[in-house]
Amino acid sequence: MTATAKVRMYTSAVCPYCQMAERLLQQKGVGDIEKIRVDLEPTQREAMMELTGRRTVPQIFIGDTHVGGYDDLSALERAGKLDVLLSA
Repeated sequence: MTATAKVRMYTSAVCPYCQMAERLLQQKGVGDIEKIRVDLEPTQREAMMELTGRRTVPQIFIGDTHVGGYDDLSALERAGKLDVLLSA
């Protein structure tokens, strides 16, 4: 399966959950993830918090849908709903 939805992920360099989320997305055929590094750009963390109401990374958007963090992404996969979201 090749994903067609645009994926955006707020991330930082030393975040194991960010790496796991990226690995899962790549396994699903996502070749291009727009990564926004909140550790390098503190203003991006503020923007992320306004958008999501959350402080932690990763925060993942698929298209216009805020998925949440790695646990949320993984739960979507287990429920069989991730492919549908990625192909939209």
